[in-house]
Amino acid sequence: QVQLVESGGGLVQPGGSLTISCAASTSTSSDYAMGWFRQAPGKEREFVATVSWSGSNQYYADSVKGRFTISRASAKNTISLQMNVLKPEDTAVYYCALDLGIRGGSFHYPGRYDYWGQGTQVTVSS
Repeated sequence: QVQLVESGGGLVQPGGSLTISCAASTSTSSDYAMGWFRQAPGKEREFVATVSWSGSNQYYADSVKGRFTISRASAKNTISLQMNVLKPEDTAVYYCALDLGIRGGSFHYPGRYDYWGQGTQVTVSS
């Protein structure tokens, strides 16, 4: 059983910064990647960033590249997303996802991920 719990969402002004985190509770002995997706009202869930088990490989959506940084704690079960120069179009519910590497497919594809958190709201507004 896997549980993902996000934290750190909130309201921030345009140009500001915010960090959200996700903690995974799991008994699996397998390595797993973790990532972030987001979903704005009326839109499909979209890929934001992913990080490998070791933490040494990160991939980003073009829309956030250079502004967002995903990182993985040394304990491996916690990831964070540092978001800088936030824009109103970054407003969305941000979801943490865990990838056991079983389903395959592009890491941009939500169907690749095996478990999801409940989401945390990020609102960028003045």
